[in-house]
Amino acid sequence: MESSVCPFCHLSLPSSVLQWHANSHFEDEDKEAKDLELANQIQIAASSSSINVNSISSLIGSQTRGSYYHVKDGLISLLRNCLELEARHNSSITILSGYVDHFHSLPYVDVGWGCGWRNIQMLSSHLLAHRQEAREVLFSGSGFVPDIAFLQRWLEIAWERGFDPPGAQHFNCKVYGTSHMIGTTECASLFRSFGLRARVVDFGPKESEELYLSVPGSTLGQPVTQRNSVRVSGPMDRYVHHQQVLNKGRQSCDSSGKCSNNSKGKSEGPQVLVDWVWNYFSDKGLTVSGSSRVIVSDKAPLYFQHDGHSRTIIGIQVKNQPNGWRQFNLLILDPSERTIALEKSLKTNVGWQKLIKRGVHTLKKPQYQLCYIDPGIASKEELEELKTINSKFFEL
Repeated sequence: MESSVCPFCHLSLPSSVLQWHANSHFEDEDKEAKDLELANQIQIAASSSSINVNSISSLIGSQTRGSYYHVKDGLISLLRNCLELEARHNSSITILSGYVDHFHSLPYVDVGWGCGWRNIQMLSSHLLAHRQEAREVLFSGSGFVPDIAFLQRWLEIAWERGFDPPGAQHFNCKVYGTSHMIGTTECASLFRSFGLRARVVDFGPKESEELYLSVPGSTLGQPVTQRNSVRVSGPMDRYVHHQQVLNKGRQSCDSSGKCSNNSKGKSEGPQVLVDWVWNYFSDKGLTVSGSSRVIVSDKAPLYFQHDGHSRTIIGIQVKNQPNGWRQFNLLILDPSERTIALEKSLKTNVGWQKLIKRGVHTLKKPQYQLCYIDPGIASKEELEELKTINSKFFEL
């Protein structure tokens, strides 16, 4: 995808939206009025809460841009070139998200706890570049991705408005200025507070279906709390451990979304997650036309959570094997990797596979979560429903 750099803020964007973005820099004379209008809208939408309109207006006006290493033409463009070259030799097919900026954790700033916030920044960069409706509502229509401190304040405002009460209770509605780890539900709460349709999907052993996949503040082996099978809450960076039952039937899904039980061993478990990701990006159907073996989807990246860490899935690759099997690789951006290292490996076409590809055999955790964002903006009635964070469960 052809990209250009904004001459005013130096943000790299698809050429198709550059003019719209650049024009937004000349609307500062109306910014104060627009900020107040947005704050009033938030107050109306949250009439049952006690949000301070002045504090929201102040936040809108003072938020600062999140810093990141700018890659000319974007990482996705570089990755697409490498995948195209690779496909000439192995006949693979790859589906990618569109433009995504990589936000890596910074030493002495957020290493060890900031991965969740960095993934939110990556998802935000995609939404701002590709979805007009998201640009209009995210972060007051600022057109840029805020730094972690301001994301923390936006999450606190989401809680004050009534999104994810269990998560808000765990953090006592306070994350600003802290090094608290967050996860999938916090990601969903933040995006939902702007009217975006963020969804959560759980993957784990059957016995986890009626249990919290995450107990706020829990450590491995602690007692779990009963929950409704579709309710989740709290930070997802630390999971409750459940011993997987060996040699039991597991569910496997093919690319058409059809699922069946099998007993081929525990390697089949992670395939359920990979099949889900393939179906998500291909929308359960894929037509390859022309010579291109790399397709850019209109799907947003996925927030990918497991025990102790989270990353961003930006696509998936499949290779047909001679025996009829299909080999899948998740394509991920990891906040723990340095952007400059990713850029160098992609430009030289050397070593990028180790940094970005993850095969099914690498998925060794007992539980995973994904957060994805459906298109469109929720109505006022739907927004009330989105305050409750539900999930769909798949057995590994």
